[in-house]
Formats: sequence, structure tokens, C-alpha cells
Amino acid sequence: MKFKPVFGVALIVIGAAVLGYGSYSYTTTENVLQVGPITATAERTHTVALPSILGWLLVGCGAGVLAFAAMSKKD
Repeated sequence: MKFKPVFGVALIVIGAAVLGYGSYSYTTTENVLQVGPITATAERTHTVALPSILGWLLVGCGAGVLAFAAMSKKD
């Protein structure tokens, strides 16, 4: 299996995922109050927006890698 076509397809798949989801969220646990041995915690959700230009850039780079791999193929 060749590396360039696999890498190109992987870039296209990741770019499509970025375009499809648009953002991702993660949860952190933070201490909000601590009095002696007693602590109170809170779970907070953080959302990170992914710009659509990033997805299109990844798809374009993946297509470019596939085109380059097809042109540089030696028979």
C-alpha cells in the first residue's frame, strides 16, 4: 500500500468530518468551593468551533495529494 494515496484520503475524510461537525465539546471538572476537607466541584462544558475554511483546506490538500500521487506514479 502506498503512503501518498492513503494520506490524501485521510485528509479528505478529516476535512469532511470538520465540515460535518463544525464544533466539538469537552467537559472539565473544576473545584468551585473548598472548606477544610469538604470540596464542591462543578462540571463545565467547553465548546470549540471549527472554522469551515479549515475543512475545505483539508479537503483541497487531500485532493492535491491524490492528484500528485497519480501524476508521479511510475509504470
